[in-house]
Amino acid sequence: MPGRAATLAAFALLATAAKTGASTSRAVSSAAAHVIVSPRAVMEGREVATIAGGCFWCVEGAFTPLRGVDSAISGYTNGHVANPTYEAVCGGATGHAEAVQITYDPTVLSFKRVLDIFFTVHDPTQLNRQGNDVGTQYRSGIYYTSDAQRDAALEYIRELQPKIGAPIVTEVVPAQQWYPAEVRALRI
Repeated sequence: MPGRAATLAAFALLATAAKTGASTSRAVSSAAAHVIVSPRAVMEGREVATIAGGCFWCVEGAFTPLRGVDSAISGYTNGHVANPTYEAVCGGATGHAEAVQITYDPTVLSFKRVLDIFFTVHDPTQLNRQGNDVGTQYRSGIYYTSDAQRDAALEYIRELQPKIGAPIVTEVVPAQQWYPAEVRALRI
C-alpha cells in the first residue's frame, strides 16, 4: 500500500487531469488508476467517510461543492478482486460497491451532516439498486473507519427508520480496500 506521499500524489494527478483534460488522462490512468488509498492516509486533522448510494457520480456531485470537503473521489470498495476496473465492477462479479470517499474537515462538516446529505441524495430502501441502476455495485452502504463512525451511522439509521415507510437496507460495515475509479470512468 502506498504511503501518505504516494496517496497525495495520486490525488494531485487526478486533480491535474480534471483541470487540464485529455492531454494528461493517459498518464494519470497509467500512474494512478489503481492506487489503493487507505482511509488513514489523509491529511492531518481530516476525516474520511466512504459511502455508497448508487451511481458514484451522483453521490460525488452532492459532496464536491460543500464547504469543509477537501475531496470527494469516486471509486470502488468492499469487493473481493484487487484492482477492479469500471467494466468489471459494472459486470457485478467483483463484489465492489460504486462508492465515494470523502475527505473533510470535521471542524467545518460533521459526520452527522455527511449522513444527512447521504440519506437525502439516495433512496436507502432500495436493495442493490438506485432507480434504473441495478446490481450489487449500486447498493447503499456506509463503510466505517472507526467505532465512532459505525455507532453514529447505526444511530442515525435507528432514528431515521420510523420516518421512512420501508425498511432501510443500507449496509454499515468496516471499510475494506479502496480503489479510485479510473480517469476514463470519471465524468471530469
